[in-house]
Amino acid sequence: MKGVLVDSNIILDIFLNDPTWADWSDFTLEKHAHITTLYINPIIYSEVSIGFERIEELESAINKCGFQMLQIPKEALFLAGKAFLRYRKSKGAKRSPLPDFYIGAQAAIYDLGLITRDVARYRTYFPTIKLICP
Repeated sequence: MKGVLVDSNIILDIFLNDPTWADWSDFTLEKHAHITTLYINPIIYSEVSIGFERIEELESAINKCGFQMLQIPKEALFLAGKAFLRYRKSKGAKRSPLPDFYIGAQAAIYDLGLITRDVARYRTYFPTIKLICP
């Protein structure tokens, strides 16, 4: 595995000190930071920004954690659209692609693991991803 993409729920667990999940998320990130590169993408960055008042605070936290930013390649955007189409054909209720489809597609295209607590959609639409989850 070349690295792991870190879902926003994991990062927010730590930044917001979630009483249920902060310890697991912190332990898991620490463990993987020693053996591989931790990545986020613009979607994750945007989702994590809700926990901060100022961009400078977010940037400081992201840098302190050592996350590397990956842009989403066209191949992942295309795959996200195809996965979303399967979702809609399976009676999915959302009308526009969900962030999880972009995140899952990028992990699949780059052959990255994914640290997340939201596993159902990833397992269904991106079965090749190695999920790191509770």
